[in-house]
Amino acid sequence: MAIKEDLKPESPGSPGSDPPPSPDEGGQPAEPRLGEASEEEQSEAQSVAAFEEHEEHHDLAQLAPVGSSSPAQLGTGRFVYAAYFAGAIAIAFIVSKVADFAWFKLQNYKPAIGEPRDEIVMPLSAILGTMVAVYCWYRTRTRQLAEEVATEMSKVTWPSRDEVTNGTFVVIVTTIVSTVFFALMDKFWGFVSNLVYGGT
Repeated sequence: MAIKEDLKPESPGSPGSDPPPSPDEGGQPAEPRLGEASEEEQSEAQSVAAFEEHEEHHDLAQLAPVGSSSPAQLGTGRFVYAAYFAGAIAIAFIVSKVADFAWFKLQNYKPAIGEPRDEIVMPLSAILGTMVAVYCWYRTRTRQLAEEVATEMSKVTWPSRDEVTNGTFVVIVTTIVSTVFFALMDKFWGFVSNLVYGGT
């Protein structure tokens, strides 16, 4: 028979009883706050942040010049420099041709001017081409566009030597087979036409 003491609930501090959940300020059991993340989520977020930081450093290493000993260390920037240099040369070439043509036409009206002189035309053309290239370089929008194009072009995957060799072999064999096939078909239909129309 149970006595009165056995029916009493165990006190919170008695041994063997589970500790009750700690109440918060309102007297309710504590719940995880909305802004707090679990340890697993925090470790995952740290891993993602470390990976993004590594990728950012990698991209900067590709774009920023590390040294002048190797062109590969310039990353995609070397394509931008080459494009501006080629553009300056192209502009200088076009300007020199236009100046020669204008000088020649002007000579027809005033023969005293004489023949076009390369020692005058070429330096002026080079200076003008350099000035246009420098102007485009200091225009932020133009340089950003060139860098974006170079970055996208660097992502292009070029075929390997084996792929090029195999593709070339396939094209040559296909061309030979097609040529032989159509030559035989031409001979065959010529023979049939001669039989039908009685040609000699």
